[in-house]
Amino acid sequence: MTRLKLAGAALLLSVSGLAQGASAQPSADMPVPVQPVERAPSAQAEIKLTFAPLVKKTAQAVVNVYAAKRVPERSPFAGDPFFEQFFGNQLRRPRLESSLGSGVIVDSSGLIVTNNHVIEGADEVRVALADGREFDAKILLKDKRADLAVLRIESDQPFPVVPIADSDSAEIGDLVLAIGNPFGIGQTVTSGIVSALARTHLGSDDFGYFIQTDAAINPGNSGGALIDMKGELVGVNTAIFSRSGGSLGIGFAIPSNMVRAFVDAARDGRPFLRPYIGASFVPVTSDIAEAIGLDRPSGALIQGVVDGGPASEAGLRPGDVVLSMDGFPIEGPDSLGYRLATAGLGRQTDLTVRSGDGKTERVRLELDEAPETPARDERNLEGQTPFSGASVANLSPRLADELEMAQTKRGVVVTEVDPRSPAARLGLQPKDIVLSLNGREVASSADLERRAEDGRRGWRLEVERDGKVLTQFVR
Repeated sequence: MTRLKLAGAALLLSVSGLAQGASAQPSADMPVPVQPVERAPSAQAEIKLTFAPLVKKTAQAVVNVYAAKRVPERSPFAGDPFFEQFFGNQLRRPRLESSLGSGVIVDSSGLIVTNNHVIEGADEVRVALADGREFDAKILLKDKRADLAVLRIESDQPFPVVPIADSDSAEIGDLVLAIGNPFGIGQTVTSGIVSALARTHLGSDDFGYFIQTDAAINPGNSGGALIDMKGELVGVNTAIFSRSGGSLGIGFAIPSNMVRAFVDAARDGRPFLRPYIGASFVPVTSDIAEAIGLDRPSGALIQGVVDGGPASEAGLRPGDVVLSMDGFPIEGPDSLGYRLATAGLGRQTDLTVRSGDGKTERVRLELDEAPETPARDERNLEGQTPFSGASVANLSPRLADELEMAQTKRGVVVTEVDPRSPAARLGLQPKDIVLSLNGREVASSADLERRAEDGRRGWRLEVERDGKVLTQFVR
């Protein structure tokens, strides 16, 4: 192709010269086109350009994760009075359901990071190393929203590790390798680039944003390593966008800075807690951006502020827009949530805020864990009431965070519902907030339990679900 382009350029030059009456021979001062040189490679470096040294450096620390759970099966005669008198209400032998994924050793003592969905609900977890060794693994920490889990394996010898990189230094176009166990066929390496950064809203449970890559990622790669050209972990492969189930060149990885914060919590033996700031946020629309003088719709708009919370103490008000945190731009609420989660607890952070009147100022915010005030006082409702089978608790910022609800919510929340109970037939669901019963506000879980039994004439119930108030009458 190169030779054709050069030949074409030379031909055009000759025709142009002839048209002007010039000689067909090039003049002394006319540049002569350089012809490409065809030759065999003369040095090893010209022949061998490979990722092999990088793979050898990192692949030993990428493992296969096998998770299994026992699922009890009821006898086909269960519920039949005739057969139960002979066989009883017996259960069949439990059936094993297994899942397969990948993981990365990030600490020589045997700490492995993988995806929560790889080991979710597992009764047994085993890890197979690239050298053939297998270990029983213990789950130290897992989180559904972050879709991360940390496992521990033990040995007398230190394990190979992949250092954790600073994912904030990743740029679109960087070369990366994806290492994992796609389809269970064995360890596989694929190459690509960072296609995009800060991808959000990939699923109903995702928290924060992702690194997008075109390195081939398939089922079984979940929990595997996304490696940069320094041989460091820049992300944990998590999801793909596909209509066929196979790779279409659109894969997503959890940034390594989120992985580091999660692993640190597991190493310290504490839960992975997000900082509590006592405010709720929504995206900035183009109309809002124009109203407060922003050149484009970006940032996190404060929708509500809890009295006495960190945001209130820092002087933040509804209508303010958070534009950056510690120098990192905030594109929306998900971006802010990611920055807060990776910042850590017990420190201060600097926010750049645009107020409703168009002024920009810097605000210092304390990052502390969410308080459990009021005490949750969880109660299992029983008795001859339509609420029997529901578990309720007083909603605090800590409990709201555990239930993946806005930390500004208050009231009595439904935490669990037995699917075969009167509460399920009533239509109660987890995360429902009970607002009132028979026209009176429900003040606490104890208040609801006491008043639920006083319904001789019926019950009139109001609950909040997904921001909507629903009313139910029961006779």
